[in-house]
Amino acid sequence: MTDHHDSASAGSAAPPDLAALRRRLAEFAAARDWQPYHTPKNLVAALSVEASELVEIFQWLTPEESTRVMADPDTAFRVRDEVADVLAYLLQLCEVLDIDPLAALSAKIDRNEQRFPPRSAGPARGAAPAPGGRPAPGGRPAPGERPEPGERP
Repeated sequence: MTDHHDSASAGSAAPPDLAALRRRLAEFAAARDWQPYHTPKNLVAALSVEASELVEIFQWLTPEESTRVMADPDTAFRVRDEVADVLAYLLQLCEVLDIDPLAALSAKIDRNEQRFPPRSAGPARGAAPAPGGRPAPGGRPAPGERPEPGERP
């Protein structure tokens, strides 16, 4: 077992807010003259690579094993590290494109709440749509429809 320092659980200090993290990332890039490389295209590509590295951790696990991934300290460290990389590139992309990520997420949840109303009763309540499908009225995916990224619960 590797001894990894987990600053997220160390001490009782409150975590930094989103604005502070965005500033730190911008200052980090500026201090290294990386801004010319932080184009939307490059940031999206890097985000995809980091998301793939996160997927790689879970790729060959069973669904049951994936729910216990944080029980192993080494694997938990890797998951936190890749989540941080994904979030860092996403925040940098938001900075470059002048997107408020929390406002964008809130608006997306609002749209999803309208598009996917809760079922009032029945055993399928809370069921996710079928892979590649969008729930139609009554909860079944509409033929040939695919959700936008992030639409499924």
